[in-house]
Amino acid sequence: MRMWQCVVCGLVYEEEKGWPEDGIAPGTAWEDVPAEWTCPECGVSKAEFEMVEF
Repeated sequence: MRMWQCVVCGLVYEEEKGWPEDGIAPGTAWEDVPAEWTCPECGVSKAEFEMVEF
């Protein structure tokens, strides 16, 4: 599974964990996260996330 990081605040979205608080189930691929989803920490759009490898 891949991880995506907000370039503004550093929050990491892990596909494996999803974001259940926003209705995104564990295992949800980044491509399947709704386009209108925003960073829960700083509010920027999904477009402000970049794929990262840890």
